Amino acid sequence: MPFLLRVELPDVPGSLGRLASAIGEAGGDIEAIEIVEKRLDGTALDDVMLDTVPGIMPDTIVSACNALDGVRVVWISRYASGGLVLDLEAVEELTSAPAQALDRLIDLLPATFRVDWAARIHRSNGVLVATGAAPADLEFVEIERPCRLDAPEGSDDTDTLFAGAQIDGNEIVIVARRGGPDFLDSEIARLGHLAGLAASISRQ
Repeated sequence: MPFLLRVELPDVPGSLGRLASAIGEAGGDIEAIEIVEKRLDGTALDDVMLDTVPGIMPDTIVSACNALDGVRVVWISRYASGGLVLDLEAVEELTSAPAQALDRLIDLLPATFRVDWAARIHRSNGVLVATGAAPADLEFVEIERPCRLDAPEGSDDTDTLFAGAQIDGNEIVIVARRGGPDFLDSEIARLGHLAGLAASISRQ
């Protein structure tokens, strides 16, 4: 079963190699690594997609990572989307068919940001496009810049985290992640950047 591991580690030469070695020795097979955020305090956050040898529990890999100096596993979860999608790859997809860029953006966001669903919502017309797991009754939210969002009004779902970005004055995109990890500032900025690019590309 594939897993996605979010790891905090020192942003120094050799750290990633030591992490990869520890994961391999614990029975994990790394398929992809993406740097999520580099911090001013000299640490970095990386997302690691890996598979495990049969019989190996994810706790074993978490323990092996945490045993390394300065390394901390922030989050681990099953991950079956089939690979990490980098921002540049997403932009290539958007530019391949400009007229469908806004719809294609919604398809790409779950893999690009490791979220459970994404939706594009219009002020008057409601949900225009959404991935399969998105609720059907999402409402438009007034946002001027990319940000974390509160749970929809009336929702008792306290385990899901939300973020959104504006496409224009009448449309927004919302993404949701169940169970964590928290949306980082860098992820919020990237969400806004991709939404803005998709809007620009669609007008070409």
